[in-house]
Amino acid sequence: MAIEEWYKSLPIVTRAYITMAFLTTAGCTMEIITPYSVYFNAQLVFKKLQLWRLATNFFYFGSLGMDFVFHMFFLLKYSKALEEGTFHGRSADFLWMLLVGASMMTFVALFVNVQFLGSSLTFMMVYVWGRRHRHLNLSFLGIFSFTAPYLPWVLLSFSLMMGNNATVDLIGMAAGHVYYYLEDVYPRISGRRPLKTPAFIRMMFPAEDLVTEPALVPPPEPQDALDPPGAARPGAVPARPEAAAAAAAGEGVNADGGPRHEHAD
Repeated sequence: MAIEEWYKSLPIVTRAYITMAFLTTAGCTMEIITPYSVYFNAQLVFKKLQLWRLATNFFYFGSLGMDFVFHMFFLLKYSKALEEGTFHGRSADFLWMLLVGASMMTFVALFVNVQFLGSSLTFMMVYVWGRRHRHLNLSFLGIFSFTAPYLPWVLLSFSLMMGNNATVDLIGMAAGHVYYYLEDVYPRISGRRPLKTPAFIRMMFPAEDLVTEPALVPPPEPQDALDPPGAARPGAVPARPEAAAAAAAGEGVNADGGPRHEHAD
């Protein structure tokens, strides 16, 4: 019952994405479907009109295992923090952010050899979250401290140290930066908001009709929306099992496997 209540407490867009990611990954693991039927392939999309691949490649995170668990934790943490934080009461705007990011990533995928972009979308959320928490101090393995905007770069560096291909992560960071510039920086310069959420997206969330339009420059979130005030909060959690094993062997790790961090004064 507790799990059901927790699930229902998730914001609507985050809940939908987590559900689709779990069902797609579990379906592939149980061989109900295969990864070959959901991966991104431009030839199959545009010549065979298998349009579902434009969406399904964002929902597959590999076989069920520790890698999947870490990806889900990572995705859940920052998706929920954004939707309940700077996008509070504006799930339509949050969904539009994901759609804009997914469109940019799909365009890039036409020119690089990438089949699954779920990790890229997660890195985009981390990038935007970091930019909107620019004064928050984080600590990685208790070795060094840094502010939140550097979190995706720290994770990228750690991924490279583990010998992983960082292309997927870089795509997500690039999309996050473009979104951040067009949504948070450019409106302050020009007074125009080019990424204003379309009416047809807002129609999907009728309960938000009375919510006022956001300011041209959304304020940074005062604290992580996932945790109550004064609670110890996990910070940079490795997105891959190898990173988790390395983190577990180091110092400055919380009981849940994440490095400790503190707020800036």
